[in-house]
Amino acid sequence: MGKKKSEKIDDKCTIHNIMEILGGKWAIPIIYNLCDNKKRFGELERRIPNINTRMLVKELKSLEKNRIVKREAFATVPPTVEYSLTEKGKALEPIILGLLKWGQEYANNGIIMAGTIIDARGHVSIT
Repeated sequence: MGKKKSEKIDDKCTIHNIMEILGGKWAIPIIYNLCDNKKRFGELERRIPNINTRMLVKELKSLEKNRIVKREAFATVPPTVEYSLTEKGKALEPIILGLLKWGQEYANNGIIMAGTIIDARGHVSIT
């Protein structure tokens, strides 16, 4: 049997909400880079190719607002800020690793870009 009309509407709303949170160009790369450990802003900036400072700030604020990322500031000179995944963010790790696997198999026709290293856990490093 098919879904009731109200269930289909709820599914559409859920998909729309997911895309509002994760649909930006940089959300998934940021979350992916936080999967293994907390990172400082500069480290995220170095690990995510082609992201500019303004976009990283904007995307981190959005992910923090949506309780995917936690920002922790330390009273040091100069100020130190670390970003990590919340429990809600950590729940995305298997989904993101699944997307990575799918992308390796289908999106790139099984070809991994030169300079890309994938470790046993599925983490990608670009050299």
